[in-house]
Amino acid sequence: MNGSTTRLYGAAIAITSGVYSLVSATVGGTMGTTGLGIAGWLMLAIGVVVVVHGVALVTPAADRIGSASGPLMIAYSLVMLLLQALGATGMTGRTGMTGGMGAGMGSTGGMGSTATAGMGWDLGMVALATLMLFSGIVMTTRDAGDGGM
Repeated sequence: MNGSTTRLYGAAIAITSGVYSLVSATVGGTMGTTGLGIAGWLMLAIGVVVVVHGVALVTPAADRIGSASGPLMIAYSLVMLLLQALGATGMTGRTGMTGGMGAGMGSTGGMGSTATAGMGWDLGMVALATLMLFSGIVMTTRDAGDGGM
């Protein structure tokens, strides 16, 4: 995967997802009024690791990571999706729309709140985690001889 387009796409997805995780965990609503909960700390840790992994993919360290990069991205994405599913069920202490989509929309009766009331999903995070999952699958299934796209 040295220098391949797949690796560069993977790096872009990892860095974007990691930064989004960091922002989401700190200012996106998971902190709440009582501080950073377990899910927030986990998302913060995942965000840091994913950003570092993404940066490593555009450096010579990518050769040392080798074939582990795809499975790592799959694992990160599954943790992100699991946290979103737990947030949607209220198991991570996040309630309603304040879990990542912003306060003020969940129970105010405003337009759109009927369809999303009680929904703890951060749809941006779900989209990025899904993209990361597919990127990890592509990175895992491609041979070193496949080259760029």
